[in-house]
Amino acid sequence: MTITRRHLAVAAAALPLAKARAQEAFPSRPIQVVMPYAPGNATDVLLRALTPTVASLLGQPVVVINREGAAGAVGSASVARAAPDGYTLLFVPALVASVLPVTQAGSGLRPESFAPICQTFSNTMALVVRPDSPITDLRALQAAAHAQPGRITYGTLGITSIPHLAMEQWAAAAGVQVEHVPYRSSGMVITELLAGRIDIGAIVLGTVPGLREMRMLTVFDARRHPDFPDAPTALEQGFDVQPASFGGLFAPAGTPEPVLARLEAACQSAAVSETYRSTARTGFQPADYYRPRVEFARRLRQDIDDKAAVLRNIRLN
Repeated sequence: MTITRRHLAVAAAALPLAKARAQEAFPSRPIQVVMPYAPGNATDVLLRALTPTVASLLGQPVVVINREGAAGAVGSASVARAAPDGYTLLFVPALVASVLPVTQAGSGLRPESFAPICQTFSNTMALVVRPDSPITDLRALQAAAHAQPGRITYGTLGITSIPHLAMEQWAAAAGVQVEHVPYRSSGMVITELLAGRIDIGAIVLGTVPGLREMRMLTVFDARRHPDFPDAPTALEQGFDVQPASFGGLFAPAGTPEPVLARLEAACQSAAVSETYRSTARTGFQPADYYRPRVEFARRLRQDIDDKAAVLRNIRLN
């Protein structure tokens, strides 16, 4: 058959319609969401509270895949390499764009590797001490660190973890040197703190039990946390330091806008459902944990800039 100009014109006109129909049909098969950490962690619990409602709204199964390794880089990189069609997503803190591209440079991750869909959590950092500690607030901590440069120790769940970066940001603002002691988990931080082997614990609210048995020096946030109203913010104590570990659902960069919009709508409804809100309250999430895609992307860009400044001034090993 001879292909005429008319045939070509008809084919060209049909392409946008075919593309639109393909996007309207999304999703037509199950979606997988990669969780780049081990099952049972605080972020994993939130994801598993979110996905049943998302699946119901989209009319397709949403399967959680735990793919841990390299501080979250292994699972995150697998999503960055996936087809940008909305069928492989990532649930992770913002560090996937602001920290991992620096600390896991060999992973191929870049700040622009992902398209934000919606923010569904915002973890507050806090500093805790033993109940009998002579350090009663941030000014006392600053004075102790000035008197003993490099002798005051603090523990976190690892090098370049968000609590580590939060503490380094505070130390820079306070003009002091404190000694970082990394551990493999937040639970180990609390064990070592209570045993008297470190002075301070830098932790994420909701990730460790027994917080009410310790004295909370501060929370790093714009306002006091509703579950710990007696703990003043760093800002109240004279230090303009408000780092947070926020995050949510991401898609590979290049995912079509109609697909992102459909995913965002489902994510929003799921994030404000009673099932998810109940889980969020249990995990010490603030009332404003949810943010839509535009606000999530704006906050992510700011976090990339903020973390770059902190990472330039610390040892990465």
